[in-house]
Amino acid sequence: MSVLAIAPAEVLRQVRRIEVRTRRLVDSRFAGEYRSLFKGQGMEFAEVREYQAGDEVRSIDWNVSARMGRPFVKRYVEERELTIMLALDLSGSARFGTRARFKHDLAIELAGVLSMAAVRNNDRVGLLLFSDRVEHALPARKGRKHALRLIRDLLTVQPEGRGTSMGAAVDRLMRLLPHRSVVFLASDFLSDDVEKPLARLAQKHDVIAVTLEDPSERVLPDIGPARLEDPETGAVLEVDTSHPAVRRAFAARVAAEEEARRKLFARLGLDEIIVHTEHGYVDALLAFFRARARRPHGAVRTGPRGTLGDAAAQYGWVPEMGR
Repeated sequence: MSVLAIAPAEVLRQVRRIEVRTRRLVDSRFAGEYRSLFKGQGMEFAEVREYQAGDEVRSIDWNVSARMGRPFVKRYVEERELTIMLALDLSGSARFGTRARFKHDLAIELAGVLSMAAVRNNDRVGLLLFSDRVEHALPARKGRKHALRLIRDLLTVQPEGRGTSMGAAVDRLMRLLPHRSVVFLASDFLSDDVEKPLARLAQKHDVIAVTLEDPSERVLPDIGPARLEDPETGAVLEVDTSHPAVRRAFAARVAAEEEARRKLFARLGLDEIIVHTEHGYVDALLAFFRARARRPHGAVRTGPRGTLGDAAAQYGWVPEMGR
């Protein structure tokens, strides 16, 4: 892991801009949705008080009532505090984009919104940045100061690796998170070996896959002969992008990879939020909150309008288009 050579004053300005933008989004669009969706992990004992008309009989504390000679009840409150972990893929393929921003820039903005939403609800939030190694880890804590530190790290950490190791990321997450947590895992999921690590993570934690996509990865540009370089391995391939056979093969491979990812996430019971460099993340994230609130059991899949196929229903997904 290395740190970008940005002057401290410029970093502070960037952090402040992200804080202002994300706080507005949280206050205006996400705060209520976030709280209603992530309600906490149970109830904790608060106090014993005298029985009042309307209290449930089953809440009576019989031991205290016997000692005091009159009925007392136990009162519980929601155990609201959660741990939210933001895990972002910074591999070569994630640091790519042909629209207004790169895929990892989109993930950074989304992580900023989620961190501010967590702080607003007094939850702990942490950060893991990975490529073919763990580039940076920030344990989950509470408070605005911690959230600003998290945003600063998002802006300044420069990855040393180019490849993707989901296994290395999951190994560190399992050590960082001793208790059940909510994990937002942002990646393009183009790595081959993802099933076993994801299955291991999903056994213990609530995993939400955030799939980062760019239009040029789905439709091959028709520009004639071109030299293409793999951003993770550096391998170079020369192809004629105008040749019908090449275009058919590319389209078939994209469709097969998307189908395999859908089946995998459905099999593991993972929610998926698809975010595009072309459309941004706001509508897809808001649609996810609403879709999951309506269906607390079973995976949901959200994304920009027109990106989710009818085949999703075959695998147990609940499609929810961004509005």
